[in-house]
Amino acid sequence: MKRGLGDDIELDDDVSRVDVGAVHAELTTAYWSIGRTRQTVERLVRDATRVVGLYDGHRQVGFCRVVSDGEKFAWLADVYVLQHYRGRGLGVELVREAVENGPHADLAWYLNTRDAHGLYGRFGFGPPDPERLMVRPPPRPTSDA
Repeated sequence: MKRGLGDDIELDDDVSRVDVGAVHAELTTAYWSIGRTRQTVERLVRDATRVVGLYDGHRQVGFCRVVSDGEKFAWLADVYVLQHYRGRGLGVELVREAVENGPHADLAWYLNTRDAHGLYGRFGFGPPDPERLMVRPPPRPTSDA
């Protein structure tokens, strides 16, 4: 899939087009992925069920990835648009492509966010069902005091 958004901006889900260096550089500044290594980003991109890149010509200016079992759920992760490109609806189109236009459109979708509830709410994301959804956070590091 390639979809033009005007002004030489396009969405593309070709994983071979992803600029892992650019994605890693941006994700190292994001609160959810500080400290993530380039090798980890390479693996996450490679192992994703689907990626959607946002490009200005050949420059990577946005990204998201999807992890799914292909049957019941899809998880949206690592969504970003570079600061200079924000406020133009490009993040909306990035999420729309991943969630509504892809092969996982009919599945239950999940994500974590601390600050973009309005964006994701446009696509039907809301609070989890407290009677069904459970979370096991990662173990806390122990100190050898």
